[in-house]
Amino acid sequence: MLSRRQLLHALGAATVGAPFANALAQGRCRLKLGDIGCDTTAVAPVFAATGWKTVLLDHISMQVVDYEKEAAFFNALMGWKIRSDDGTQAVLDIGDFGSMVIRGGLVVPPPPAPAAGDSAGGGRGGRGGARAPSNASVNSFCFGIEPWNAKKIEAELTKRGLAPVADNDGKGFESFHIKDPDGFDLQLSNGNKKNRRTTPATGKLSVAAPFEPTGWKTTWLDHFSFGTTNYKTSASFYCNLLGWTPTYDEGSQNECMMGDVGDIIIRGGNPLTPAGAGGRGGAAPAARRTGIDHISFGMSPWDTDKVKAELEGRGLRAQPDTSTDDEIHVSAYKSYHTFTPNGFNLQISAVNHDTRLTLPTAVRPRKVGA
Repeated sequence: MLSRRQLLHALGAATVGAPFANALAQGRCRLKLGDIGCDTTAVAPVFAATGWKTVLLDHISMQVVDYEKEAAFFNALMGWKIRSDDGTQAVLDIGDFGSMVIRGGLVVPPPPAPAAGDSAGGGRGGRGGARAPSNASVNSFCFGIEPWNAKKIEAELTKRGLAPVADNDGKGFESFHIKDPDGFDLQLSNGNKKNRRTTPATGKLSVAAPFEPTGWKTTWLDHFSFGTTNYKTSASFYCNLLGWTPTYDEGSQNECMMGDVGDIIIRGGNPLTPAGAGGRGGAAPAARRTGIDHISFGMSPWDTDKVKAELEGRGLRAQPDTSTDDEIHVSAYKSYHTFTPNGFNLQISAVNHDTRLTLPTAVRPRKVGA
């Protein structure tokens, strides 16, 4: 068993071109070796690297129709502790490495038509199964970065044309909001593991738990599934801004490591796909689209059959996702998709920091069209 990075490095996949790199990838282009619509050529960096390092998932911001039900669900299923509930939003601790802010009041718009070239939802392989109607939206994420000097951070963001907006609490927390290439709200803060969540989470909810707590512990941010208009530009933006490390360009997505914080799969349209092959030939899209369609968290303890039984015993879906055609008991990547009370696609996996990029040395491809 090797990591993807070890295997790619050992065989020189970074220089042998698209066919081998695509054979190891898990996105839409995995079965289209050398396909004209899966160009893995690198694009020019969107700007010079900042030299910053991502050291913390400060928080994820989610808005839903019913925030109390959502908060109670995560508390009971994932073991997230309630830090506060002010009647309009709840703040929960995600294990010992991050937070989730869940706000109410979401007004759900009609679902948009899928854009050509977009990867499907689901897990690492984009096969999460049918989606439930969603009354939830992840509208922002905040990362702590180092080194932090507010004036220098602001100057570097401004130099790159990112129009930073300060958001400080007057109690030591400092941050800036900016927009990514698709207009998604990215917040950068001075948060780190020493200065955030320094007191115990003792908040309470006014609603009852939806079911008996599982006793699970959330130990890792396996990945964000982040859909973008142009995945190459977005990957370049985040890696050069926040010091993230790309693992491979698969032709429809690029999985990036957010330091020791977690991983993100940046999916979307390929600007190098010729118009005749279903792309835009480098032309700008009529409307930019972005969003996080699901988040996967590594949890402990993991027992493949027990996790499934615990989900289904609580009336929840347990849709296997292995990224390949391997059966879940023998697959290197083990996970299940389920849905929250507000219809958000939640993925639960066996992944932790040490196994974050593991896959078999031989990926079993499916037949094209299967």
